[in-house]
Formats: sequence, C-alpha cells, structure tokens
Amino acid sequence: MTIPWSYRHSEQEFASFLKDARDRMGQAIEDDDMAYTAVEGVLQVFRRRLTPPQVVAFGNVLPSTLRAMLVYNWRVDAMPLPFGTRSEMIREAQSMRKAHNITPINVIDATAYALWRHCNHRDLSQVLANIGPEAVTFWEVRGVPPSEIAQRNI
Repeated sequence: MTIPWSYRHSEQEFASFLKDARDRMGQAIEDDDMAYTAVEGVLQVFRRRLTPPQVVAFGNVLPSTLRAMLVYNWRVDAMPLPFGTRSEMIREAQSMRKAHNITPINVIDATAYALWRHCNHRDLSQVLANIGPEAVTFWEVRGVPPSEIAQRNI
C-alpha cells in the first residue's frame, strides 16, 4: 500500500486548513500560532463531549494533523460532558492558555468552516450523524453557500 495522501502531505494540508480557519476568524488572529491555539480549543471542547469510540470515529475522518491534535493529551477515562450552549462552548474554547489567548467569538464557526473545506463531506456527515444531533449542530456552518465549503483539493 502507498503512503496515504494525508500523511505524505500533512504539512501542506495543515497549513491550508490553518489559513482557512485564520482567515475566517478575522484580523484578531494574526498568525498560525494563534489559529492553532483557537482550533485546538475547539477540538478539545468537542472531544470532551464524546465517548472514546466517538472520538476515534470522528478522528478517522479528519486530516492527519487534526487527528493528532484531537487525541493529544486526551484522558480516555474522562466522562463525557453534556453539550452546552454555543456561547458556553465558545467561552470554554477561549479559556485555553488564558494568559495569551485572543480567540475570537466566531472560533467554532471558523473552525467548522475550515473543517468542512478539508474533509470528505459524506464521511464527516455520517460520523456526526452517528454521534448525534448536537454533534451535527456543533459543526454546522450557517449562512455559507455549500459551494464555499466544498472539499478543497490542495
């Protein structure tokens, strides 16, 4: 078997993902380090609400670097938290690295936008549906035409 595309081109794929997320977050996010912190916060917020099999299933549809971020420092024995309101989960994402985190209010929406542009829509839709309606809502991209979030070939 050949090396999967996502592994062979992980750096290029991740740079493209971060650019999409950073551009969508706006001017407050000045560089990739800030975008990384914001995206990491969103992934952790989502992960905290999943069971281990759900985390693995979700990770399986992500690009390789995002998959690694999803499971980094994961406590598999932690009990899943309930999904909160969008505002509560945004504040939770913003609480990561409080001393130097300027994560914007649209962090979940911007991360979702980038995620859809970099994942297979059929696979992502299926895994989110299997997790449940709250997972579907978490990653929903509102007010954006489907053509704008079509999976990109980089």
